[in-house]
Amino acid sequence: MGAWASLSEKTRQELLQARAFLSAVAEPPARALVRFVAERGARGAVDAIVRRRAPEAVLAEVEARRDAVSGERLLRAGEAAGLRLFIPERPNWPWEAFSEITGAREMELPDMAEPLALWVRGRAEPAECTERAVAVVGARAASGYGEHVAAEFGHDLSAAGFTVVSGAAYGIDGAAHRGALSAGGRTVAFLACGADVDYPAGHGRLLRAIADQGAVISEYPPGTPPRKHRFLVRNRLIAAMGRATVVVEAGARSGASNTANTADLLGRPVLAVPGPVTSQNSVGCHAMVRSGQAVLVTRTEEVVELLSPLGVSPAEEVAARSRATDRLHPDARRVHDALRGVESAGNEELARDCGLPLGRVRAVLVELELDGFAKRTESGWIAITS
Repeated sequence: MGAWASLSEKTRQELLQARAFLSAVAEPPARALVRFVAERGARGAVDAIVRRRAPEAVLAEVEARRDAVSGERLLRAGEAAGLRLFIPERPNWPWEAFSEITGAREMELPDMAEPLALWVRGRAEPAECTERAVAVVGARAASGYGEHVAAEFGHDLSAAGFTVVSGAAYGIDGAAHRGALSAGGRTVAFLACGADVDYPAGHGRLLRAIADQGAVISEYPPGTPPRKHRFLVRNRLIAAMGRATVVVEAGARSGASNTANTADLLGRPVLAVPGPVTSQNSVGCHAMVRSGQAVLVTRTEEVVELLSPLGVSPAEEVAARSRATDRLHPDARRVHDALRGVESAGNEELARDCGLPLGRVRAVLVELELDGFAKRTESGWIAITS
């Protein structure tokens, strides 16, 4: 962290431009390029590529795009799209999350290489997102059961203080993200396209909400369109960012199974949720459990138990990081939060504070009183905290 702060502004900009160039000049995972950058540094690698003095394996990976990429233009495009570029030379690079990928690359495991840079839309920073993160993945064509379970896991993991990581796809991914958002927690979406691209298009609003409460991240430069092969490449980052991967529904051959296999390859725990034995959506989950690749889980406490330090019970950890009010619907939480900031308040004052209609505030206050979260006194309403 101190090294970045000690660099001149010119050097910082040169590094950002170099990494922006590298993020676009070859199609990830670009193992030869990643190894070359690790040996030469970002600026040295770019200079060798431009001068065509890099190893043949590297030149082969960059040949198609070398003369069409500009790091300076990419930085401008990213800034215009509201993206920030995170690079290994900067603070808050997720070194721990990607260390297993680096080791896998060095062992010559297929399709394994750490990202050269990360384009981020949102408030959170990559390293923050990996401190307590769990990946929740599953089928796009999910069942109602699967989406319900994924939303419950997303909500409860978020309430327990974990960052929920997924891929923003339809089905299980989207349900897990929404569950985390409803708990007011942080969630991260890794995309198989540019971080500025709303994909799938129907999840544009969801992606904006994820960016508001967490981050939308991609190793692909701004404007990169989604392609089928990029989803499988992207999955290694989802697996690496989570301390564990929970698979809610997965077919025999699916992207979720690919993520689970990658997590297992990286030495990260894989957990699978059982489904009906007649459901094709759960065939992959059952196979993972039967083979011993995955641990069967049915509720969040079992995930927390697996990740908790020795001597700490999952019930204690969940209780310490969640509140009874986490399960209130958004309007009720807004009113309760407003009450907590004052000694007492009237209906009109609360409506102005919350920005909710007066009638809605009155109805919510009655609900809060019945549930034991608020009390009417002679001077007005007061909050009751558990």
